[in-house]
Amino acid sequence: MKLWPLTDAFDTLPIAGKTLSDWIAAGELSQGDLDAIEYPWQFLEKHEELLEKVWAERGAQPESTAAQLAEGARLLVGEGTQVLPGVYVEGLVVIGRNCKIGPNLYLRGPISIGDNCHIGQAVELKNTIVGNGSNVGHLSYIGDSVLGNKVNLGAGTITSNLRHDGKNHRSAVEGEIIDTGRRKFGTIIGDGVHTGIHTSLYPGRKLGPGTTTLPGEVVSRDKE
Repeated sequence: MKLWPLTDAFDTLPIAGKTLSDWIAAGELSQGDLDAIEYPWQFLEKHEELLEKVWAERGAQPESTAAQLAEGARLLVGEGTQVLPGVYVEGLVVIGRNCKIGPNLYLRGPISIGDNCHIGQAVELKNTIVGNGSNVGHLSYIGDSVLGNKVNLGAGTITSNLRHDGKNHRSAVEGEIIDTGRRKFGTIIGDGVHTGIHTSLYPGRKLGPGTTTLPGEVVSRDKE
């Protein structure tokens, strides 16, 4: 595997409430499925499949929620999680336990949010995995991305996920430039990353575990 910068987080990154190791132990994924995940953006390729499995097992809308659901949207919320007014949901969204979600945000599934997370005011998430204990507090757009555990994004952190020429994104891994096969690709963020306010990330860039950005920083290259 070349899961940089998520190698250290592999056994603890939750996808739809379970790590990939947990999914294998439960018989829902094979070792072959695991071996096929060579690069970190490929988490997104398994993401929706695993969300569908969770929905098939536990699927039921919350009995009461402040969220507004688009036609066909599905929302699964863990114990102790607050969903505040102004939350609008499209697609399939699975949220863990003891989270604070909202107010006034846009969730465009497929989305998996771990336990003890805060996704706050004027945030938009699209096709994204958020690890346990992570915070996207306010005024941010995170699309087609993977966030590890205990990540904190400063206000106004923005990911770009589309090249101007519409071609597939390429990403550097171990000194090699890889065609990701993805036309939409935001960022990969390792455990414990903190971004300063108004951080802007070029598409396909990666922030290694424990890295930080300055307020107003433009991330045009990976940070290790």
